[in-house]
Amino acid sequence: MVEAPLHFIKPPTSAEASTSAQATVDKTVGKREPKPEWLKVRAPGSENYLRLRGIMRDLKLNTVCEDAHCPNIGECWHHGTATFMILGDVCTRACTYCAVAHGRPATLDIDEPRRVGEAVEKMALKYAVITSVDRDDQPDGGAGIFAETIREIKTRLPECRVEVLIPDFKGEAKPLEIVLAAKPDVLNHNTETVPRLYRAVRSGGRYSRTLELLDRSRTIAPEIPTKTGMMMGLGEEHDEVIDVFKDLRTVGVSILTLGQYLRPSENHAVMTRYYHPDEFRELKRIALGLGFVHVEAGPLVRSSYHAHEQADAAQAALSR
Repeated sequence: MVEAPLHFIKPPTSAEASTSAQATVDKTVGKREPKPEWLKVRAPGSENYLRLRGIMRDLKLNTVCEDAHCPNIGECWHHGTATFMILGDVCTRACTYCAVAHGRPATLDIDEPRRVGEAVEKMALKYAVITSVDRDDQPDGGAGIFAETIREIKTRLPECRVEVLIPDFKGEAKPLEIVLAAKPDVLNHNTETVPRLYRAVRSGGRYSRTLELLDRSRTIAPEIPTKTGMMMGLGEEHDEVIDVFKDLRTVGVSILTLGQYLRPSENHAVMTRYYHPDEFRELKRIALGLGFVHVEAGPLVRSSYHAHEQADAAQAALSR
């Protein structure tokens, strides 16, 4: 997930997987490299950023922008957009790339959908993104709260489009059906990395489960575009990335985001290298050539970056 969140690539041998996994999570590997110029951004502090932060605090809401240390928080909040993180701020999984706290979450806040809807209305958003921590402790994985949040926003501000970035719900179909029944405008579940690295960096996740969810969404609600994202710099090989692109197109994903993995702390998965902007441009070219409707690729790109533009492109393609 924040993760934000399947089966066609030949798996590595057990020895290969073990060696790769250890190299990825070994906290003693390498020294921290200085950030290149293209990853440096201004610290947030505009008047609109401060106003939005105040609304979030007043309504006791979490945002993935803050909890996941998103580098685009200043730009997005300045322009009046934000990604809301529902279902609390403690995740039941411990993915080694993720900055969100993990452990035993608090009980569900059933009033949260109303407060998110109120915040979206106060900010007069045209596009809202709703994501969450994993809630494997809940029978429906929190799907009911997702659905109620979508309905609350659309009731208060019908012109606001809603994108959901959902967890994998442990591969169960019913929670996905609950979310799709509330009619989000885009269904997003992040692939995050290549299948070889799942065991090392994505606790509780399964590559095949990710593909299955995206394929199932297309089957249940073909009118709702599906979207996914990947992080570069976790140890993936070029050919592995292209194979994932092909798998995603096989299950009908139309929107793809590609960004640089940035290690949140020394206790998280090692970043193997920085990708140059030219490499992201090349990956975008390849992905578009495979049939993705829209690809957002760059060092600072995250799932919700320019999300409204991604949705516009997908909708235009569906209308043709």
